[in-house]
Amino acid sequence: MKELRTLIKDLREDHDLKQKDVASYLSISQQTYSNYESGHREIPTWVVAALAKYYNVSSDYLLGTVVGYPGNMNLHKTYLDDITLLDVMLDIQKLKREDRQNLLKYLGYLLQSETTK
Repeated sequence: MKELRTLIKDLREDHDLKQKDVASYLSISQQTYSNYESGHREIPTWVVAALAKYYNVSSDYLLGTVVGYPGNMNLHKTYLDDITLLDVMLDIQKLKREDRQNLLKYLGYLLQSETTK
């Protein structure tokens, strides 16, 4: 399970935001927000609630009691390097059924490996 500080950093990066953008939303300094992400400062409850609203996720997700944030779902936004999620989806659809099934099995394997780290 990821720590809260890691989750808020991942969410910020998924939304292509800088620390100062999120800090401005929270009406705190960039340094204070940086301390939240680095673990040098405890994250107050009000910040958890505000970030849940800001990113449109549940506070349960941020606190690690529920999984389910799918990440950035904008299909036209750059996902990795210069590739969009739409590009990935279109490429997957070009695969034969058996290859798509193998891809899903491999994704499952990667996700399982990630949770055991």
